[in-house]
Amino acid sequence: MYRHGDQGLEVFIAHPGGPWFPRRDLDVWTIPKGEVEPGESLLSAAIREFTEEVGLSPSGPFLPLGSIRQKGGKTVQAWAFRGDITPGTELRSNLIELEWPPGSGRWGRWREIDRAQFFPVSAARRHLKLAQHDFLDRLLHGIADAPPSTAAISAGTMPSEGK
Repeated sequence: MYRHGDQGLEVFIAHPGGPWFPRRDLDVWTIPKGEVEPGESLLSAAIREFTEEVGLSPSGPFLPLGSIRQKGGKTVQAWAFRGDITPGTELRSNLIELEWPPGSGRWGRWREIDRAQFFPVSAARRHLKLAQHDFLDRLLHGIADAPPSTAAISAGTMPSEGK
């Protein structure tokens, strides 16, 4: 999701929840994303995952940003849309359950995303995973070539816990 704010173009990115990066802030944020379910289109999966991870329902038009391959080998396909958040809107994420530390026999539940917010593009580059920087460049190029859109988002219903 992107918007035109006081500091120019701003993008909405998310900090992963769980036990992985509780104190790390740079080079770990991500676009809301996830796995495609059988029979689901890539765009439908992106819309569903965005809703599950931040509790907001995206609406188009959607600007295709193509795909990237992350460090761990995962391929991520992304779309952008113009939107905003009403001040005071509570962002809500689904919960994940996992054994932590691995092999310990101890299980815990965490929010998949512990926070999400808009950043000016320059700040987003510091926070966002390096592999996803191409999405920022493609967004900048894509919106420079397209007329402004009035697409928006609205608060969605919280999905069931877990995936």
